[in-house]
Order: sequence, then structure tokens, then C-alpha cells
Amino acid sequence: MSDTSASDAPLPGRPPAPSIERRALLGWAAGIVTVVIWAFWMVGTRHAVTHDLPPAAVGILRFAVPAIVLAPVALRDGIWPKHLPLRIKLGLLCSGAPFFLVAGTGMEYAPAADIGPLLPGTMPLFVAAIGYLVLGEALGGIRLAGFALILLADIAVAGGHLIEGAGGAWRGHLLLLGGACLWGIYTHAYKRSGLPALQAAGLVGLWSLVLLIPLGAPSLARAAVSGLGGAIVLQATLQGFLSGVVGLVLYGYAIDRLGASRAAALSPLGPVLAALLAIPMLGEIPSLNAMIGIGLATGGVLLASGIVGAKKRA
Repeated sequence: MSDTSASDAPLPGRPPAPSIERRALLGWAAGIVTVVIWAFWMVGTRHAVTHDLPPAAVGILRFAVPAIVLAPVALRDGIWPKHLPLRIKLGLLCSGAPFFLVAGTGMEYAPAADIGPLLPGTMPLFVAAIGYLVLGEALGGIRLAGFALILLADIAVAGGHLIEGAGGAWRGHLLLLGGACLWGIYTHAYKRSGLPALQAAGLVGLWSLVLLIPLGAPSLARAAVSGLGGAIVLQATLQGFLSGVVGLVLYGYAIDRLGASRAAALSPLGPVLAALLAIPMLGEIPSLNAMIGIGLATGGVLLASGIVGAKKRA
């Protein structure tokens, strides 16, 4: 009997996996680069939706580039691949227009330092919860401790605002948690789709662009004729190329090499960089609650990723 588990077998349409060590190394590298892109995306999107453009308009810039560039790859099996179950196709689209509208609206209310712990920082928690409650995946004790720290991070950041009810930050916090849940659904849908990363990114881009054009095109046109061409080009580069193509493809690559939970568990490292970037770029100084939340989320990722357990078993 082979020692290779069924979960390690190459999925249809994907190239054979490299050696285990090289596979893990490439996966961690892809995940780290994705985290850096996400940090710039959080700060850049927060700036856009609070200064120049509404979320739907920014979303068009986010998905137009991957929709156009990846169209030949995306349409390999048609615009609505018949071989995929409906639940998988809808799950893939959760990372597109729905995620961007929910998360982008949340960024209008929540400070940049709060975005990290509540959005990428909470993605591992939703990935694990969906895997456990819906798919019957097992969770180890060490990883459970990591998820508990991530939950405490969410409470530290959002708890006070929910209790006080003052201001609008609590609305942003709830929307950001909703965005994290949508991304958790996408993570599992992508893992089970069998699609190459480029094809999945292209399909998400095409369908999201179709959904967002009626909502965001008028605002984008008004911004263009109002002298905001430079801001549009900058957002198109950040949103469309870096986040829409490079980030999504690398995240899919990390899922392939590390598994869904470990790939998502890297995401809390982004809040530290995002909080630092927000100081010079947005003039936002992280609150004490935000710094506590970032610290808890960063500690949680070290446990939730399985790194600590792996070292002990070595």
C-alpha cells in the first residue's frame, strides 16, 4: 500500500507536485508574498473608499484586469464550467464581487489598523470553522489554541465598539468579519474545484466584473472626468494587477502546496505591516485595542498554522 494519502495526490488539471520539502518551501514563499500584497491592498483600499471612489467603482478596477488578462485561461471550460457542482462555483465567486462590496464598505467605517485583525486575521478561524462544521475536518489541540487567540483578537478590536455603540466603526467591524467568512468559503471551494489558480482567478474576475459594472461604472466615469485619473491608474495597478492577479494566484498556489488551513493561517501576519503602512500613508495611529488585537492574531497564526506542532514532531 502506498504511503501517500489521497489528499496529497495531484488534482486533475494541475502539474505533479514537487518534493515535500520543496513543495512546502514554495508554498510558504507564495503565502508570504501574498500577505505583503494584502497589506498594501488594505491600506490602498481604505484610502480609496474614504477619499476618491465608492467600493463598487474600486471593485471594477480590482476585477477588470484579471478578467481581461486571464480570459483565455478562464474560458478553457466555458464561462460557467459544467463539470463543477453549483455549490463550488458559487463558493468560488464568494471571493469576488460579494467579498469586495462587503469588505470595501466595511473599510469606509473601520480604521486601517482594525482591518488586519478582523479581515485576513480572522480568515483562518472561518476556514477552520467551515472545515469542521460543514466538511468534518479534524482540528488539533495546538491549532485550536491558535484559533482561540484569533478570536480574542477579534474581541479586543471590535468588542468595545459593539458594547459602546458609538460611532460607526462597529458597522465596519461586522462587515469585515462577513468578508472573512466569504473568503473562508472561497478557500474550501477552490481546494475542491480542481481548477488551476489562473483559471479560478480569471473566472472570479469575469463574473465579478459583470456584477459590478452596473453598480460602479457611473461613479468611476464621474471620477475620471473630475481629474482623478492618477488615482484610478494607481488603484488599477494595486487592485487589478497585484491583488487581482498576482495575489489571488499566489494564494491559490499556497493552498495547493500547504493546504487550506495553513495557507489561510499566514494571513494574520499582514495586519502588522498594514498598521505600519497606515501611519505614513493615511495618518492613522493604531489604537491600543488594535495593537492588542494585532499581537493576539500574530500569536494565533504561529499556532494555527501548525508550525509549532510540526517542530515538536520533527
